[in-house]
Amino acid sequence: SDKPYKHEISNTVEGLKLSWQRWSNDHSEYQKHNPFSTNRTLMVKIQKGEESYGRPKEGSKTEQRGKDAHTHIGKEVQELCSIIKSIGESREDGKTVVEFGKLFEKYVTISNKVVGVLLRARRQGLVAFEGEMLWQGRDDFVLITLL
Repeated sequence: SDKPYKHEISNTVEGLKLSWQRWSNDHSEYQKHNPFSTNRTLMVKIQKGEESYGRPKEGSKTEQRGKDAHTHIGKEVQELCSIIKSIGESREDGKTVVEFGKLFEKYVTISNKVVGVLLRARRQGLVAFEGEMLWQGRDDFVLITLL
């Protein structure tokens, strides 16, 4: 509810009772949407296919954390691409390539998530490389192409 829990006459027994009841009602409503609540009979079920299925509640802290993480990873992907451009070699087709080992050495001083960021960049169609996963040492000579 939009009303503050503190009643205008919170020092009276009636005011405290109203404030407590409002909090209790709000908490019960919240628990209906909490998948970890022990009271399963009250739970509101979201069905597969619904727009909100698998997504945090709109306006929640969880939703905001997800947006913040998405923005942060986006910046890391951009930074990775700029590093590839700066340390890589330009080819005749205009694309820039760099060996994974060279990229790993340069980028690991910035972030230890180089492989994860590379996989994200590939999913976004920004880079290409052979194989599903890259391993330091084993895949040092695999070419990473900036698209």
